[in-house]
Amino acid sequence: MGRLRLGRPRFPRTRAGQRRLVQAVMAACVLALLPATWLYVATGDRLRSTADVPRTEVAVVFGAGLWEGEPSPYLAHRLDAAAELYRAGRIEVVLVTGDNSREDYDEPDAMRAYLTRHGVPDGRIVSDYAGFDTWDSCVRARKIFGVDRAVLISQGFHIRRAVALCQAAGVTSYGVGVDAKHDATWYYGGAREIFAAGKAALDAVFRPDPRFLGPEEPGVRRALATGEQATAPGDATGRAGVGSGQDSP
Repeated sequence: MGRLRLGRPRFPRTRAGQRRLVQAVMAACVLALLPATWLYVATGDRLRSTADVPRTEVAVVFGAGLWEGEPSPYLAHRLDAAAELYRAGRIEVVLVTGDNSREDYDEPDAMRAYLTRHGVPDGRIVSDYAGFDTWDSCVRARKIFGVDRAVLISQGFHIRRAVALCQAAGVTSYGVGVDAKHDATWYYGGAREIFAAGKAALDAVFRPDPRFLGPEEPGVRRALATGEQATAPGDATGRAGVGSGQDSP
C-alpha cells in the first residue's frame, strides 16, 4: 500500500493571489484581536490600585490554584491585596470563589484560612465553592450571593476580563490588578488571555448559566449585617461530595 503524501502548501504566484492571501491573514488577525480590544475598551476606567479603589462593601477574590493545599504564590498575592483593603477599611466582606471539584482540592477553604491568618475575621469571609471559571464566579456572585457592586482582585493579565464579565453579569465592578513576578506562569497567563478573551466575549453575549447555580445564599448579606460566618449549603455552592464537578483565571 502506497503512503499518502501530503504536498507542500502552495502560495499564490500572482500578485493578485498574494494580495488576497495577505488580506485574509490581516482579517484573521483583526478578528482574533477584537475580543481583547473589547476588554480594554470596556474596562478602561474601571482599574484601580489598593490605595484609590472606591470603598465597597464586598471584594471578590478569584481562585488561582493551590500548591500542596496552600494558595499558590499568585493566589497569595490576591489574598494579600484583599487583606490590605480590609485592614484599610475599604471593604467589609471578602467573597472567595474557586474550585472545590473534588474532596482533596478546596480552593475556597484554603483562601479562607490564609485570610484569617492575615487579619481578616472568619465571619467576614464568604465562600463560593463552585467558581469554576471567571464567568461562573461573576454570575454566582450576582445571582446566588446577591452582590451587585464589588471590588475584584486578580493579577493584571486577568483583571480586565474579570471586570468585563462581572459587569456583563450585573455586578458593578472595579478591578485591582496585583503585581506579579514576570516568570513563566506570568507569560503563560498573558498568552492565555488572548484566547480567553474570545470565550469571554461569547459569555458576555450569550450569558450561559454557570455549571452550578442553585438557590440564593445569604452569606454576604449576613456577614455585612452581623459579621457572623455563614456557611453556604452544599446545593448552592457545589461543594465536593454534594454534586460538584477557577480560572483559575
